Amino acid sequence: MKRTYIYTLFCIVLAIAMRAENKPIRVSCIGNSITYGTGLQHPAEDSYPAQLQRLLGEEYEVGRFGKPGATLLRRAFRPYFDQPEFREAMDFHGDIAVIHLGINDTDPRAWPNYRDEFITDYSALIDSVRRSNPKCRILVARMTPLSHRHHRFLSGTRDWHREIQHAIEQVAERKHCELIDFYAPLHHRPELFPDAIHPNLEGYGIMAETVYRAITGNYGGLQLPPYFSSNMVLPRNRSFRIQGMADAGDKITLRINGQRHHAKTGHDGRWEVTVNPLPTGGPYTLTVSSGKREICLQNILAGELWLCSGQSNMEFQLRQSSTGEEDIPQSDNAQIQLLNLEARWRTDAVTWSAEALDSINQLLYYTSPEWQVCSPQTSPRFSAIGYYFARELQDSLHCPIGIINNAIGGSGTEAWIDRTTLEYQFPEILRDWTRNDFIQDWVRGRAEQNMGKGHAPLQRHPYEPCYLYEASIRLLKTLPITGVIWYQGESNAHNKDAHARLFPLLVQSWRSAWQHPDLPFYYVQLSSIERPSWPWFRDSQRRLLAAVPHSGMAVSSDLGNATDVHPRNKRPIGHRLAVLALHNDYGYTDVVPSGPLFRSVEFKGSEAWVSFDYAEGLHTDDNLPLRTFEVAEHEGEFHPANAEIVANRVRLTSKEVKRPRFVRYGWQPFTQANLVNGAGLPASTFISE
Repeated sequence: MKRTYIYTLFCIVLAIAMRAENKPIRVSCIGNSITYGTGLQHPAEDSYPAQLQRLLGEEYEVGRFGKPGATLLRRAFRPYFDQPEFREAMDFHGDIAVIHLGINDTDPRAWPNYRDEFITDYSALIDSVRRSNPKCRILVARMTPLSHRHHRFLSGTRDWHREIQHAIEQVAERKHCELIDFYAPLHHRPELFPDAIHPNLEGYGIMAETVYRAITGNYGGLQLPPYFSSNMVLPRNRSFRIQGMADAGDKITLRINGQRHHAKTGHDGRWEVTVNPLPTGGPYTLTVSSGKREICLQNILAGELWLCSGQSNMEFQLRQSSTGEEDIPQSDNAQIQLLNLEARWRTDAVTWSAEALDSINQLLYYTSPEWQVCSPQTSPRFSAIGYYFARELQDSLHCPIGIINNAIGGSGTEAWIDRTTLEYQFPEILRDWTRNDFIQDWVRGRAEQNMGKGHAPLQRHPYEPCYLYEASIRLLKTLPITGVIWYQGESNAHNKDAHARLFPLLVQSWRSAWQHPDLPFYYVQLSSIERPSWPWFRDSQRRLLAAVPHSGMAVSSDLGNATDVHPRNKRPIGHRLAVLALHNDYGYTDVVPSGPLFRSVEFKGSEAWVSFDYAEGLHTDDNLPLRTFEVAEHEGEFHPANAEIVANRVRLTSKEVKRPRFVRYGWQPFTQANLVNGAGLPASTFISE
């Protein structure tokens, strides 16, 4: 880091000296076809070096030394060392050099054969640059991404690209060069790579902006993370990090509750401080200053911070809930703070305008909300489930609760997962997503309708795999949340097996984003409706409890509607999610966290004896006999069973089945199942192995 500051100081001194001599600072851009500007109609005018020249102005002279097809490896098929562009770059004697090589080394003719020589060859290139100008400031670039659409993506390019990135990072460290990143600002923008390799004009512009900021240290001044504002909730009784941006070298001071923390911005414009535990309550004032600017946030509370997400049943607003009219007037609670991310364009059955489609490509899909105090004015448009969950936590814990609503109607699980996770663990779902049967046909059809006939081939949409992660979760991860509540699955119920792969990846993705391997993740099992696949899907969700540690499931099948996918009674769902959190995360061991969950079945002649977890006080919710239990001797040939509760187990018999070997319960799309435990929580749909 010290060496980086020396370089930066040197560049300032150099700029002053050269300005006095009327000499521009020379910037040599060394690389392959991406430095050249391949794919552009006018590379000489629009390549990233040309755009960089316009950004830097006349005090700089930018040289473009990109060779299409060049490899860094000297024994590969087109070594940069052997090209005239290399000699021209050395003769340019750049005061600053930007090196972007390695993409072509992902070719099977290069990396598999000569990977052991990459670091040595890259080091030799850096040595050559330094010989041409011993005072040269060298910026080594992490490579631009390669899209999953690349024809060799799965046959090696994906993995070799990652290995080469790691080698580049090692080179920068060993040779004491600055490392800049062309990967991170472009990886979440696949539409900027028409041929899966080369950026378009906008993509080259992002590269130019990245280099401009690295050279000048101008990152736009002091900035707090997204979604930090007055009225927000920060964690209580535990330390947490706050990360932000400022100009390179700025000295940052952060003050809160008598604490004073200092940081210095790195050459990448980033700063970070760790805040010591805040006592529960507040209000606190958070002040951050850089010497040039000061940001002051008021009414900051210390408490618990939860994210509620998913699709339309989580998005479902309090004013739409069957109990909303009663609860909205009573929602004035200064100890609950709301952050409501709403879509700028709903995924209704309409075609979006060209302006909307362009904004969506820019990932500008959401409004720009700030935190608000919960009140009858702010609560009606908030998630009903999120509100009821927060209200119960606040009432039980007697501490401030921050609740974030980020749910999009109709969205599939795949839209919420980060790109790297899908590229490595479910890449087939990324390919040609609007014609991909992993994605529900309704989802694909609605997306096509929104995008309109003749839309651009790489037009983006909120239902596209990774999109909602990239448009929101990528930014929300700076907020130090406590846990997640999730209601989604309707748009994946056509393929329970794909969802059984996707859901653990979703949880893994978010736990990685928040760097919290045990992040609590509580989800709602789908309710009841006349859709044939739903019993299988509900049971698959139940089985995911064993696959995803630190998770919990709230059953909602007793609250369904035969024809409406949006049951209006959301208050019980908020309660069922809240008891999971209270029991598992806040030490309320006397609170029953779940309804009866199938544990095992024992067969005794003509009887089947079913055991459950959370079975104390088994009874029916309507005081009528048990319904919807079925038994079978042969798989798939089920018959209704006579069911009786005996000492917290259920005994099953059937005249049609003399020797039962299989049991199921609630196995109707719209079910009338009625088993509950002593806490009044319903049993889950299940089928025995």
